[in-house]
Amino acid sequence: MKINNFLKLSDFQKIIIDNEKIELDEVLLNRVNKSFQFLKEFSKNKVIYGVNTGFGPMAQFKISDEDTHQLQYNLIRSHSSGIGNPLPADEVKACMLARLNTLSLGNSGVHESVVFLLKELINRDITPLIFEHGGVGASGDLVQLAHLALVLIGEGEVFYKGERKSTKDVFETEGLEPIKVEIREGLALMNGTSVMSGIGIVNAYKASQLTEISISLSCAINEIVQAYDDHLSEALNGTKLHEGQQKIAEKMRSHLSDSQLIRKRADHLYTHFEEQEKVFKEKVQEYYSLRCVPQILGPVLDTLEYTEKVLENEINSANDNPIINVEDQHVYHGGNFHGDYISLEMDKLKIVVTKLTMLAERQLNYLLNSKINEILPPFVNLGKLGFNFGMQGVQFTATSTTAESQMLSNSMYVHSIPNNNDNQDIVSMGTNAAVICRKVIENAFEVLAIEAITIVQAIEYLDYQNQVSSKTKELYDEIRKIIPAFSDDMIMYPYLEKVKQYLKK
Repeated sequence: MKINNFLKLSDFQKIIIDNEKIELDEVLLNRVNKSFQFLKEFSKNKVIYGVNTGFGPMAQFKISDEDTHQLQYNLIRSHSSGIGNPLPADEVKACMLARLNTLSLGNSGVHESVVFLLKELINRDITPLIFEHGGVGASGDLVQLAHLALVLIGEGEVFYKGERKSTKDVFETEGLEPIKVEIREGLALMNGTSVMSGIGIVNAYKASQLTEISISLSCAINEIVQAYDDHLSEALNGTKLHEGQQKIAEKMRSHLSDSQLIRKRADHLYTHFEEQEKVFKEKVQEYYSLRCVPQILGPVLDTLEYTEKVLENEINSANDNPIINVEDQHVYHGGNFHGDYISLEMDKLKIVVTKLTMLAERQLNYLLNSKINEILPPFVNLGKLGFNFGMQGVQFTATSTTAESQMLSNSMYVHSIPNNNDNQDIVSMGTNAAVICRKVIENAFEVLAIEAITIVQAIEYLDYQNQVSSKTKELYDEIRKIIPAFSDDMIMYPYLEKVKQYLKK
């Protein structure tokens, strides 16, 4: 893929998920070089933050000409101070692509060696060691991006062919040269939102997967109980003017189009009944977790789509400081590195994913509680009641995991803590928000894996394999390849992990 200007999230998917290689367009390189040459000339005999001044609260200190290059190295090394778990390779790759893209806009004044080396790291699957903990998300992902910059100057560590190795050794193996530090390569790399954005892009992709899975499982449960179809109808959902709700209902109608189990209300409850009948044999309405799926997943879809828009805007924006404007022949000082846009979206995304998880947990409970579903044995136990346990054990896992997500859904966006001698007196905590959102997403896959196994067991008990929709049958067949129908108690954790990985793929 040739990179020139605007990157879409679908482009990230091709590069991050599908491992498509990238090339740099000549227009892009010309833009980078013009920005670099302009800043080099413009900064002579002027005070430019981070070029010939100190950083943050020490910006009042003038840096002599002979020390400006060393200043950039000092910044990178001193801020390579992250700790905790390393970020996963897909998130780091997304971060590097986001950083390459924003530096290529021509607003950063970096040497072209920066974008060249970022391209090579992406194409060769060399993953810089970047830690989860460190950035407060207001001077951008300062600490995490310092670890990226550390690798670009040939220091620090990377993951290479499954091993954690020194950058120096890997560069020697691959024949790569560190970047050429000229004017502000350190600051330009470190001031930005590319880490929180990279994690956010991966989060959005996985949240999209979860939404489709939740729709699929919700459809299957409606089939299992032979629900009426009017709560999915275009007529009913069209009376509420939310696009997300209408889209979810449409997806469910499509999924269930060839089901033999979904019923028409008019065929059962809009017909003659005896006047003396006081208790209806037919259930008039289903529980909310079955009947209100469009209204519950609709806001999830709407939120996800808006989050994707914000992420796309951010990765195609100049988000460092100062901003170099060749057209105006000026350097603007401001705060484009502030991560509030991403922080808020990660908070919103984790909230709706938690709600999706809560929906799955309630649907699971419905299937496991024979007193409310009235069609399945307790815990969908296909064995001997009292002697075997069915899905009883895994419900504890689903419940506790859902509870953790509920706790994690507290906002990071509003948890600013001043630091940096109060220079950074209000910050975004965007990277923390993105990392916690990732944890909530991971939890959701676990709960949905448990729900999927339970649904398949219920279809087995009711002998509905040949009556469910073709899409539900496909799900049934795929899950059955992983875990066979069981009546005797089994060790469940290996199957849970395998089904989880299936859903993620």
